[in-house]
Amino acid sequence: MSGSNPIHVVGGGLAGSEAAWQIAEAGLPVVLHEMRPLRGTEAHQTEGLAELVCSNSFRSDDAALNAVGLLHQEMRRLGSLIMRCGDANQVPAGGALAVDREGFSRAVTAALEAHPNVGIVREEIDGLPPASWDSVIVATGPLTAPGLAEGIRGLTGAESLAFFDAIAPIVHRDSIDMGKAWFQSRYDKVGPGGTGADYINCPLDREQYAAFIAALIEGEKTSFKEWEPSTPYFDGCLPIEVMAERGPETLRHGPMKPFGLTNPHDPTVKAYAIVQLRQDNALGTLYNMVGFQTKLRHAEQVRVFRTIPGLETAEFARLGGLHRNTYLDSPRLLDATLRLKAEPRLRFAGQITGCEGYVESAAIGLMAGRFAAAEREGRALEPLPVTTALGALIGHITGGHVSAEDAGTPRSFQPMNVNFGLFPPLDRAPKAPDGKRLRGPEKAQAKKRAMTDRARADLGTWLGEEPAPLPAAAAE
Repeated sequence: MSGSNPIHVVGGGLAGSEAAWQIAEAGLPVVLHEMRPLRGTEAHQTEGLAELVCSNSFRSDDAALNAVGLLHQEMRRLGSLIMRCGDANQVPAGGALAVDREGFSRAVTAALEAHPNVGIVREEIDGLPPASWDSVIVATGPLTAPGLAEGIRGLTGAESLAFFDAIAPIVHRDSIDMGKAWFQSRYDKVGPGGTGADYINCPLDREQYAAFIAALIEGEKTSFKEWEPSTPYFDGCLPIEVMAERGPETLRHGPMKPFGLTNPHDPTVKAYAIVQLRQDNALGTLYNMVGFQTKLRHAEQVRVFRTIPGLETAEFARLGGLHRNTYLDSPRLLDATLRLKAEPRLRFAGQITGCEGYVESAAIGLMAGRFAAAEREGRALEPLPVTTALGALIGHITGGHVSAEDAGTPRSFQPMNVNFGLFPPLDRAPKAPDGKRLRGPEKAQAKKRAMTDRARADLGTWLGEEPAPLPAAAAE
């Protein structure tokens, strides 16, 4: 490794490996610290860098109609090591990019070991990085070593790290049937920045509620991972099916209470229970189901939650879950370049920032590396357009999330995969070649194509490339 005063990257997963590569490719020295094999985790099996601990899939590779496929494409354009090694170790998986996990990890490890600007140190960073390290990227993932996690918590406050992750389902706003649902805050309360009509409400009568409770209790649940059974439930994170098992009326006196709400579609009839959805991003395109953290299997969640009036055709940006995790309350703690506001020499990348998924973690690592390299060189890096997949993902992590409206309520920022709900809406809806309005699946596909076309053009501008002409349908 050449040069002095290196940038340090803590954690050799996908995010850390990508961050180190980006720094090295910028011509700067970087030291990558990985605690394996000296200290293992409950999930890892090898000492290889960028080990895939769960699935071997990077999900859809469709850059025209899928947000994660678009993210793949953007990362390739920015010289991603993770994507290069993924492509080189691809295995058949239809429209998805799946990889030979061992070959992939070996390729990433070999590339970093061979790079003249990279030093790899096998050691555990037990606590905050030394003060002499003036530029550090922490990319330690959801199973961060206890000493380092405690050091981060000491800097950020006791409530800034979640060690038991409650995730409620998140729904695309335009898939909710507002002929049955309506906007209203309980008792028309106007909270900070609110209007008194800040929640979407879905009503259930007594019969519908009873059927819903039965479906929750009978639904197939996900089993705990080996290291999770000893982790206690917090009262604020109880799965809805656990609450349902405590008694049939528990939920309607908890997250499904109907009080203080009137259905404008049928104002003389009081709902027996109500499901509320709260705006989840600044764009208003995503809404989370309040209090609906769950261990139901994903297919069961879709089946059961679509029995709720107004959600019969709901499309989910992500489904619920409950598992041990470590992640920052990033919108509050990180700046736009992923630096910790309380100690700007520290940047964060990967799942610890509150992104979800292999590719998303690597993408945040990619940008953290570029931000750190630019800072070291004394140059400003223009913010990514929020119309790109990379920009939308960073925007969600660092500022695009709507905070809980009442002080003292549990934070609601949740890890999330990249999805089109994080992108700004189009200026105008795409139309058919004959100028007519599109409907149904054609409309949905045209909207996605227009968003990905826009993203490619805007990323090209950010990169300083010559603009390519837009397809005729998108230009109209």
